Amino acid sequence: MKKKKLLFIVNVDWFFKSHRLPIALEAIRRGYEVSLATENSGLFEEFSTYGIKCYSVAFKRGHSSLLDELFSIFRVFQLCKKIRPDIIHNVTLKPYLYVALVRPLINRKIRIVNAITGLGYLFTGPTKPFLGSFVQFFLKFTLGNGRSNYFIFQNEDDYKFFKGFLSLRTGSFFFIKGSGVDHLKFRRQIPHAPSGSKKIQITLVSRMLKDKGVFEFIAAAKKLKESLFGHCVFTLIGGVDLMNPSAITESELINELEDEYIIWLGHRNDIMDVYNSTDIACLPSYREGLPKSLVEAMAMSCPIVSTDVPGCRECVEDGVNGFLVPSRNSDLLADRILLLVGNSELRIKMGHASRAKMEKEMSLQTVIDQTFTVYGS
Repeated sequence: MKKKKLLFIVNVDWFFKSHRLPIALEAIRRGYEVSLATENSGLFEEFSTYGIKCYSVAFKRGHSSLLDELFSIFRVFQLCKKIRPDIIHNVTLKPYLYVALVRPLINRKIRIVNAITGLGYLFTGPTKPFLGSFVQFFLKFTLGNGRSNYFIFQNEDDYKFFKGFLSLRTGSFFFIKGSGVDHLKFRRQIPHAPSGSKKIQITLVSRMLKDKGVFEFIAAAKKLKESLFGHCVFTLIGGVDLMNPSAITESELINELEDEYIIWLGHRNDIMDVYNSTDIACLPSYREGLPKSLVEAMAMSCPIVSTDVPGCRECVEDGVNGFLVPSRNSDLLADRILLLVGNSELRIKMGHASRAKMEKEMSLQTVIDQTFTVYGS
């Protein structure tokens, strides 16, 4: 029997590893032939050991020239003709656009799955009035009309946004909450620090970007310094990403740190250990698809303080497993953090609620099963 061919098109390999690799491995287990087209930052050798065929595409993140984009579009066309996939799973905006452009030149029976993982800087940043409107206009006449186009939304807000300008036929869209976390692997081992302890840790895990609310997190910590210094540690986990328009430079970040109170540990691969030592998880983001860092925090039984924005509100039921505050509001952010710092019983109760919500709605197996339903398997 001929194997089904599944092609992932993702902007960069490390994002594929963190968010889609388990789905690819499950596809291989189910007998699919799996390929990946992405920018290679050094992970192709690892992926090849799993049986994934890797192809380099020079996706330009941030600012790029028209010539760069044309080269990438042509490369995607070449790969589609070479691989002849049965299913293309696009992740992030550029793959949606590129495949939509080459679609008339390749097999129209290919099942195109577009995973809407948030709107990104194009729609949320200062370029929105021009570029965002242009992209909407383009998507309206490409993605929304094909009979083989399918969409995965991670939150209701993104669905409503795209429905406003796309023709989403019945049965063409699905809701899957994030990329999943293995709840059997992610499990808290260390109890939360009691109130009065000098070890209460408030942690933000994300790339160091302005639109992740990094500066609001730091501002909240500084507002609470007088009462919490020596009692709490505000920890930033994540690397800089200078290719992102919302980037924070290393020097900008270092200037905001304070010894033994506001610390930055950079990128870490031991996220379970990080959250094992975390008493309050915080992500004051401006907008998300559905943040995996919060799902991991939920799996590790952490109460959450986040923003009442798309994606984040999918992870937090206000007053049950954490608190939601308006975005860009460091005063209310500080207030909710202080409330949790002073009440260990509430932290534990909300942490248990986080774990229960994650197991019910966002486990890795749930996400995998739902994704293969989209594939038609």
